[in-house]
Amino acid sequence: MELSTQQRMGLALGYPLEDPRQIPALNLAYVGDTVYDLYVRAYLIHTHPETVHNLHLLSAKIVCAQGQARAFFAMEPHLSEEELAVYRRGRNAHSGTVPRNANVADYRVATGLETLLGHLWVLGREERVDELMVMALAANEDAGKEA
Repeated sequence: MELSTQQRMGLALGYPLEDPRQIPALNLAYVGDTVYDLYVRAYLIHTHPETVHNLHLLSAKIVCAQGQARAFFAMEPHLSEEELAVYRRGRNAHSGTVPRNANVADYRVATGLETLLGHLWVLGREERVDELMVMALAANEDAGKEA
């Protein structure tokens, strides 16, 4: 039996894998934020031969709340009922703060998307994360072209 990245990490570091339904939504969003950012950075280094500074500026346009909201709305029709329920759980979680450069609606959608990605990551569903991130990157392709 092949182990997922998360299972291998858990074994190596000595922590048990949890049922993502038992993990607070904002904790899943914390992981999902990193997953999203990693995919964006990997995409940009392969598609934009830029300096690190310019790559950072490009990624900021995609990883921001507005870019994540754009990504979510592109993938929403392709989500299962279970995935939409996870998204809503994250969207409805209140962190208490909203970054000053984001509007509340985009920020909540972005948190929901991050929660969904964190949930899938914890489950070891990397193939599904791949599928969703292809949609997310396609939705944000124009933002990545602006330098």
